[in-house]
Amino acid sequence: MRLGIFTKHIERDSFEEVLDAVAAHGFAAVQLNLESVVGDAAPIDGLSAEQCAAVRDGLASRDIELAAVSGTFFNIIHADPAERARGFERLRALARTAVSLGAPRITFATGTRDAENMWAGHPDNDTPEAFDDMLEAMAVAVQIAAEHEIVLVFEPEVSNVVDTAAKARRLLDHFSSPWLKVVIDGANLFHAGELPRMREVLDEAFALLGPDVHMAHAKDLVRDGHAGNVAAGTGLLDYGHYLQHLSTLGTDFGGALILHSLDEAQVPESVSFLRNKLEEAVAEVAEARSRL
Repeated sequence: MRLGIFTKHIERDSFEEVLDAVAAHGFAAVQLNLESVVGDAAPIDGLSAEQCAAVRDGLASRDIELAAVSGTFFNIIHADPAERARGFERLRALARTAVSLGAPRITFATGTRDAENMWAGHPDNDTPEAFDDMLEAMAVAVQIAAEHEIVLVFEPEVSNVVDTAAKARRLLDHFSSPWLKVVIDGANLFHAGELPRMREVLDEAFALLGPDVHMAHAKDLVRDGHAGNVAAGTGLLDYGHYLQHLSTLGTDFGGALILHSLDEAQVPESVSFLRNKLEEAVAEVAEARSRL
């Protein structure tokens, strides 16, 4: 498993300097937010051929994998249809750019009824109407992904419409598309009151979604009922159990574990924590297999 980081967490005057810092921290992969390159997460015209070539060369020269491009820049079930349409227009440009960059996947979110914040929960997210609106919007997104032959990885999380592994499985089965898969984040799965069931919730998520998990995120949570937003190793997530599950995934899992929700000053401690937990998890999985 290769550790990586969201590029937006490394702030420098140029993208080359961002990559230098990523490499200096020992990361082998990144989730690229285009803000790090051009100051806009999804420019309407995408990146030019020259800009894409510069990004590819910069990554290759430092032996850094481009695990994904961030596509979580708009609420796909926003109440304003014009806002949705603008979002999908930008997604088309982002897909073209991602292909030019050589990215294997784009990250995505399933939306919320909250009108102001796409990462805030809302009681109406749990209604059949919200799920149907999400399916309608995802049909557009999946078509864009299919046209460009790039995998769209959505993230189940408690603040969005797809807030459980069961709903994520329902979404995957609805489309049954090779272009729609999952990015898993263990800190995003716990509704209010579910922390005492942490291992059970994680077990269910991997049992339902394991073959469709193509990427993973690493952050932490300090309470249930909302998505985690603190650095890995500083909260309550059972990382040993989470990483054991990741260590057993098949070849479709790209192997990138991407840190986010942290300041750069927190990177060394989080990386050390994750490396130790990964070593323990791999050893425990190997020991369990040897007993079979």
